[in-house]
Amino acid sequence: MSDEEKKADCGVVLSEVYLYLDLECSESRRALIKKHLDDCTDCLHEYGIEHEVKALVARCCGSERAPVELRDRLRVKLNELTVEIERREYLP
Repeated sequence: MSDEEKKADCGVVLSEVYLYLDLECSESRRALIKKHLDDCTDCLHEYGIEHEVKALVARCCGSERAPVELRDRLRVKLNELTVEIERREYLP
């Protein structure tokens, strides 16, 4: 694997790390990401940082809830959005 191919794989994995952390990707995708993290120390290090940040936010803000009005406004705005997602598939 060339350095460019490795960087491409790393970019995809790091762009999906929150999906991985939140268990929001398919089992097959999780397996591919986990294998990459097991084999790539740079991505594993970055994953560890992301994991710690998420844990810190959960500890500090986990029991707080947004006001009902704010949640309702966000729900309306999110329903109005059209989101385009660029899919880059470099992992097998």
